[in-house]
Amino acid sequence: MQQDTRPAHIGQVLRQYELVERVRSYDPDADEGLINRAYVFSMKAHGSQTRASGDPYFSHPIEVAGILTDLKLDDETIVTGILHDTIEDTVATPDEVERLFGANVARLVDGVTKLSKIEAQSENERAAENLRKFLLALSGDIRVLLVKLADRLHNMRTLHHIKNEDKRRRIARETMDIYAPLAERIGMYEIMNEMQTLAFRQLEPDAYASITRRLAQLHSEGGDLVSRIGLGLQLHLADNGLEAEVMGREKHPYSIWRKMAERHISFEQLSDVMAFRVIVQDIDECYRALGLIQRRWPMVPGRFKDFISTPKRNGYCSLHTSVIHDSKMRIEVQIRTREMHLQAEKGLAAHWAYKEGKPVADIHVPWIDDLVEILDHADSPEELLEHTRMAMYQDRIFAFTPKGELIQLPKGATPVDFAYAVHTRLGDKTVGAKVNGRVVPLRTLLDNGDQVDILTSDAQTPQPSWLRFVATGKARSAVRRFVRHKERDETVELGTKIYDEIVARLPVPLPKEAVPRALKKLKLEDVEALMIAIARKRVGDEALMEALMPGSTGGDVAPRPSSQRRAISIRGLTPGVAFHLAQCCHPIPGDRIVGLRREDEEIEVHAIGCDLLATGIDADWLDLSWSDDSDGATARLCIIVRDVAGALGTMATILGQKGANIINLAQVHRDGSFHTFHVDVEVHDLAHLHTIMAALRAADPVSSVERL
Repeated sequence: MQQDTRPAHIGQVLRQYELVERVRSYDPDADEGLINRAYVFSMKAHGSQTRASGDPYFSHPIEVAGILTDLKLDDETIVTGILHDTIEDTVATPDEVERLFGANVARLVDGVTKLSKIEAQSENERAAENLRKFLLALSGDIRVLLVKLADRLHNMRTLHHIKNEDKRRRIARETMDIYAPLAERIGMYEIMNEMQTLAFRQLEPDAYASITRRLAQLHSEGGDLVSRIGLGLQLHLADNGLEAEVMGREKHPYSIWRKMAERHISFEQLSDVMAFRVIVQDIDECYRALGLIQRRWPMVPGRFKDFISTPKRNGYCSLHTSVIHDSKMRIEVQIRTREMHLQAEKGLAAHWAYKEGKPVADIHVPWIDDLVEILDHADSPEELLEHTRMAMYQDRIFAFTPKGELIQLPKGATPVDFAYAVHTRLGDKTVGAKVNGRVVPLRTLLDNGDQVDILTSDAQTPQPSWLRFVATGKARSAVRRFVRHKERDETVELGTKIYDEIVARLPVPLPKEAVPRALKKLKLEDVEALMIAIARKRVGDEALMEALMPGSTGGDVAPRPSSQRRAISIRGLTPGVAFHLAQCCHPIPGDRIVGLRREDEEIEVHAIGCDLLATGIDADWLDLSWSDDSDGATARLCIIVRDVAGALGTMATILGQKGANIINLAQVHRDGSFHTFHVDVEVHDLAHLHTIMAALRAADPVSSVERL
């Protein structure tokens, strides 16, 4: 072992030999030389750098390594903790780290460095790219995250030394928004709780002081109430032949404050400020302890959760119940085995085991898998960051497939989210769902324990409307990906039709070299880009004609007369994708229509008789036509009925008999004996609408029918 070369003035920081002994206490075959070299290298690299506390900067990475030894992590992870700031904050290079400490350590240090560059509120390309690289590193080796959490935890413990209040609050907010949720997602509740408490103290100092003061007052008034209740639980179980260890504590200030905020109650109204952990030998004893406790003390309805039969996604297992104790206080009791308790405290790090001198861990983190899948499909940095935060921060529920497979989803999830969680293709083909045997709308919110059966069709594709209610990043990403592709394809198709109409105005056929020459002149990559630019009016008609045939827009060349132009068909295109139907006139198949084309907007389709067209709109007009086999559209009717019994039923019956599905109905006016309704109905074409209107006018309760 090398001599301790650490400067004597570094307070209580772990000495070199102490750190090595800590690691060897749980991993006798750890590479002592590797740890010693890292210790000396980090100390020299950081040199005279100091922290806000005045301590040498070198003390920070050593404390981080100490936290990692508490988690009993392997020597490479400990070395990464020692070196994690060298690349970012010193002249050390990645190549140097790899040469001295190996490729694995260099890769881990690089991954930690990438996460260090992500800021909580930074919605820009740099943050997203750092996040992308970090997630890829994380998917390959979870130890990257463990080191970063230890790094952040020590920074939070020393945060009070920073004099700048805004900086302290920024770091605290970043911890609350990113690092505490990350710790929770891998089940490291001990670290999560400490981070939240330290961040809460900075972000809400008055609330923190008030809650800690009231907890101290409660403790002084009740004496050692936690110990007395815990002892009572333990004796009750022992009297019934069950040996158990019972640990009690007051809940963390942040947890108390969050419950007060969620329930809109005061501290005095919050009854369950105490939590107790009952540790038993095996799973059978967990359920036996639950029965003994709930027979002795009344259970609070709705406060039981079984995370043993349905573990949390991060591996957390326990039975949770709340009971009314003899002291009239409501207490929370968590019942678990010793292994479950280790998992609950250490989370993912509890999986580490040592065999033949090497760390072995069977670690699978599903939410990271989901994020890595999204990496390939996120269209923008903002979208990637949005999906990542959705996956990290949301609370979970549990639902089941018809075969009993457990699917974990965030609160607020719908059957569409469920389908995508099972498989992307299943989500794409979803047309309906049964929840607990009953057909429900796809926007239905799922509850814990629901059994979900997804109904599919090969003809189905993801619907843009799903984006209004899906809750998971995976579902949102898949729908957006399909919509983007569909929008691009249909925009290209519409642009091609407009291009053909523009070219038809030219006096002579185009030579072969005309299009490549135009692309170069307009600075566009390819023909698809040209068609999108035309549809979105990024290229005007005259500019395109001039690029295709120089001089064609001058006075010497006569274009084809407008009377010879053909209307551009929107056949095969989907409303709401490359174009949208104007809400002012609700054009339907059969109407003569025109399109308004504005720069970087979808084409807006109006009926030729729309009043808005007479107001002098600043847009290019396109002569459009429907397809012969259109799927129909929505028409809005203004229907005035007399105030007689059954009038609304008569109106609805006529619409149903004529095959007009009611999309929306609203009463907009009541004038004495008459009611005015605006009704949106699905119609096939203009003839179908006229038939419907004629049938309504013939009905006795109907006073008038007009199309809006």
